[in-house]
Amino acid sequence: MSEKTIKVTLVKSVIGTKQSHRATVRGLGLRRTNHCVELQDTPEIRGMVNKVSYLLKCEG
Repeated sequence: MSEKTIKVTLVKSVIGTKQSHRATVRGLGLRRTNHCVELQDTPEIRGMVNKVSYLLKCEG
């Protein structure tokens, strides 16, 4: 069975954001602006994406 995935891109800089939001972005595996990663679609990942949604673009 193939796992469902979501594609997450960091579209805004983390400069000036809360420390916890920066840690969440780092936890998602995003390092720099316009960096894109493909992650498993789990409730934990969804929660992290939701927390910093103002910095991200999410597909799939």
